[in-house]
Amino acid sequence: MLPRLVSTPFGVALSSLCTFSLVLWVSSAAAAPAREKENLRDLFFGQALFQAYQENYFDAIVALDTELNQYHRLDEPELDPFTTHYGQAEFSVGDLELSYRMHREAGRAIEAVLKGNVPQPVRNEAAYRLAKIQYHKQQPRNALHALEMIEGRVPERVRAEERFLRARVYMELGRFEEAVELLKDLKGEPSLAGFVEYNLGIAQMKAGQEERGVLELTALGKAGGSNPAVQALSDKTNLLLGYHLMEAGELELARPYFDRVHLEGPFSNKALLGAGWVEARAGRFDRALVPWKLLQDRPATNEAVQEAMLAVPYAYGKLDVHSTAAINYGRALETFSHEIDELSDSITSIREGKFLEALRRKEADQVQNWVVALRNLPGAPETHYLLDLMASNDYQEFLRNYHDLNDLFERNESWLGSLTAYEDIIELRRSYYEPLLPGIDHKFRELDARIKLRIEQRDKFASRIEQMLVSRRPEYLAFADEQEARLKLARMREILGRGPRHYSEEVEARIARLEGVLEWRLSTEYDQRLTEAYKHLQQLNEEIEKLQVVYHSFVRSRQAATHSYKGYNDTIAQLRSRLKMAQTKLETLMARQGTMLETLAVNELDRRRAQLESYQIKARFALADSYDRANELQEQRLDQRKIEQHRGSQPEEAVPQDNPPELEAPAEEGGDG
Repeated sequence: MLPRLVSTPFGVALSSLCTFSLVLWVSSAAAAPAREKENLRDLFFGQALFQAYQENYFDAIVALDTELNQYHRLDEPELDPFTTHYGQAEFSVGDLELSYRMHREAGRAIEAVLKGNVPQPVRNEAAYRLAKIQYHKQQPRNALHALEMIEGRVPERVRAEERFLRARVYMELGRFEEAVELLKDLKGEPSLAGFVEYNLGIAQMKAGQEERGVLELTALGKAGGSNPAVQALSDKTNLLLGYHLMEAGELELARPYFDRVHLEGPFSNKALLGAGWVEARAGRFDRALVPWKLLQDRPATNEAVQEAMLAVPYAYGKLDVHSTAAINYGRALETFSHEIDELSDSITSIREGKFLEALRRKEADQVQNWVVALRNLPGAPETHYLLDLMASNDYQEFLRNYHDLNDLFERNESWLGSLTAYEDIIELRRSYYEPLLPGIDHKFRELDARIKLRIEQRDKFASRIEQMLVSRRPEYLAFADEQEARLKLARMREILGRGPRHYSEEVEARIARLEGVLEWRLSTEYDQRLTEAYKHLQQLNEEIEKLQVVYHSFVRSRQAATHSYKGYNDTIAQLRSRLKMAQTKLETLMARQGTMLETLAVNELDRRRAQLESYQIKARFALADSYDRANELQEQRLDQRKIEQHRGSQPEEAVPQDNPPELEAPAEEGGDG
């Protein structure tokens, strides 16, 4: 009555699995900008790494760029502890920018390393990282060109990743035989466990070695593991092989692959649906009902569940249980009608901008799987239907870009608010310091005059001492009373020289005697006094140095007080202008990105609604047919019951023992007379 509604073509499944493997591998490797086990010597570099491992790539890039810019401006950078991590930091910048999807910046950073005078191993690692950037930009030919720049030995820490990247580039370019050879050598690599085997199986199947590819993928599907990523890869592999064998008509071989998929994993719905179709194709509709009925009770927003709602009554119809089929078709119609209304409301909600509001909510990105967490947000029913779309690689990029643009927009808003806060702080400082500065400047001028006087005295004293080191000048070392005595004796001689009436030999002798005593004392004590004078000069220098320290401290304090509120207006105005320009640009980019997200979401919901409407039409016709068949069967049963009742009400007629005369055989002519 109903054909099989949904099947997964092998080619489509294969291409989707290639994307799936890329997403898993990138997610496991993107948060590792540097894995070298080195002792951390620079705390600022450690802060950047901490932000990177928390997946706060923007903060990590800002911290690392700031550290690198400061390092490049140092006069003696070799004395900075950051020198130990400089090479690692250069590569980390490219990795972080790549993780933040700044492909151009990451490419420029790594190309700068390639053009520099660096050792060949460093050049090889830079070429590998450039190839990884080109591969993420979906430019496999450019990635292969970068890989061909590698010469000699690749550093041990990226050797396996380089060969794995080369194999995936070959697969993108259709060179599956070469990819197979590389992946065979990579089997057993702990850091790539599961991903190598998966890509090897795909490459073998694409290269025409289907039997080997199936065996390789079968072994991976049986392996499983506690790691969610490896378990998901195992389930996806089993799902792929199950559908592939079912399409090839190998129904008995396909069944075990569907059975290996975990019932609670992300691929359980499709696995249950496929398991049911395997049994249905084999004509065992009673066994097909087991997985389909289990799937029927799951959330109705899933496509596999919606198909199962039609598959269950279809199986009942094949088993001639048309009444039960009709009941299940009625249930499906009711569910489809409700879901179509929900989809219509979701499309309206998206066009009103509520979907983008849900994406901007902070509670969504506080968990690792924030896309899946969107389904739990209140007032966002449209996200329930978009998980498959959101899980795709391209849509993930759009979502992350929009999320990062929104994050930058909110950061700019916060920075604009901070600028206003800075202006308030500056105004408070101005109102505090400006009334104090006149009195402080007056005291400073007094202190400056005293310091200048002491410096002049020191310079004069120092000049005299230097002269005395060359020629003896005892008078420079006379004490104050000796200086006063010398002056008095000089005035007495002046008086004696004015005329005879003032002259006296006795006075002359006494003056000469006193002058001789002074000269004798100064001459005999000259060396000792010169030594004392030099010591006093050193003490004076120390005191002046203390005064100079106080002076410079005051100058610095006054400059700091002045600089704390002067000269900021122009800088703040420029920053505010740049932030507003950035906000305008971010608003434009967010609008474009949001329009793209909304368009893709609406198209997806339109597709789902059209599919449900198609299911609804099929269910209505099938429901009518089931009712007809059920009524026909019921009428047949009623007629049969009436016949049986009629037979039971009639008396039994005696069965004649002899044949009637007309059935008697005629007597043979010519018999005995």
